[in-house]
Amino acid sequence: MNILVSIKQVPDTTNIRINPETGTLIREGVPSIVNPYDVHALALAGALKRRYGGRITVITMGPPQADAALREAVEYGADRVVLLSDRKFAGADTLATSYTLAETIKYLAREAPFDLYLFGKQAIDGDTAQVGPGVATRLGVPLITYAVRVECFPEEKKIRVHRKTERGLEVLEASFPVLITCDREVAEPPFAPLSALIQAQTIQPEVFTAEGPVPFERDRLGLKGSPTRVHRVFTPELKSPGERLLVSEVGVEEAVRRILEILRRKGVLTA
Repeated sequence: MNILVSIKQVPDTTNIRINPETGTLIREGVPSIVNPYDVHALALAGALKRRYGGRITVITMGPPQADAALREAVEYGADRVVLLSDRKFAGADTLATSYTLAETIKYLAREAPFDLYLFGKQAIDGDTAQVGPGVATRLGVPLITYAVRVECFPEEKKIRVHRKTERGLEVLEASFPVLITCDREVAEPPFAPLSALIQAQTIQPEVFTAEGPVPFERDRLGLKGSPTRVHRVFTPELKSPGERLLVSEVGVEEAVRRILEILRRKGVLTA
């Protein structure tokens, strides 16, 4: 099987703070981690490789320090790791991000077509769950989201996926190639063998920029290619609890009188 996994390095949201004056995230001193849902996608890729053989390619987009995420991917069995790093990629929303990743995947697939594309169900720093579906649309491949269990049939070029929905579980089948977004239950991260740990420390990720080797359309990259903007991030103010009236204690007439009084005081009623 030829598997591609897309991952993202994100700030550890358990340590996130917000600047109350600027409304922006305070990133100084906040450790970066591999997006937790992406870790489970990596674990699934590694499990499939061990069972059926094949090759795993992992890509990520981010600053140069995102190569740490790719080194971690090697510990899970990645054979090839690619870092998309360029200031022209910065500020990308989900539309520009999905374009950049999809064009990179198309370029990599020229060497050998991929059977399976794995993404985390969402990134914990944005929670949009849009990038995986966006890439699937651009690649023109079937999409199955929120996977919690995956069964592969490589000889038949098929896959069976159990996915979580609001009404329970759905079981879907699709032919390769297919893109899956993974939930935590899809696979448990294993302990990396010593050989993989050593390889992770010595590997040099391939670095792709806006200049190449992928033939990007420049106006579709980064902030320039992003129709959405995040103007401010803030913590909502805690509201004080409302006044509670128990009819059984004050009676219906008194409760109505007090409610009308409150509404007049707040300007909702003028009479």
